[in-house]
Amino acid sequence: MNPKGLAASVERHLRDYFAAHESGMPSTGLYDRILQEIERPLLAITLAECRGNQLRAAELLGLNRNTLRKKIRDLGLDLGRDRKIRRPAAND
Repeated sequence: MNPKGLAASVERHLRDYFAAHESGMPSTGLYDRILQEIERPLLAITLAECRGNQLRAAELLGLNRNTLRKKIRDLGLDLGRDRKIRRPAAND
């Protein structure tokens, strides 16, 4: 397994999360909390990389465009005035 891959990174963070609770365990509902924590940046970054093009972002994510729109609304993602998310330039 690639030590720098996404799964390895997630595993490190989860181990740190559990370790931070020392003798106790995290509160129940961990699965849903983790998915919510991941979904917001996944959608926001994908939309930014697609320059706000929701159809392209939906295709990349493997979602229906209407599902993506619902998730954007439910998560309160701000697409800005012109519904585009600025992609940072290489020298920003």
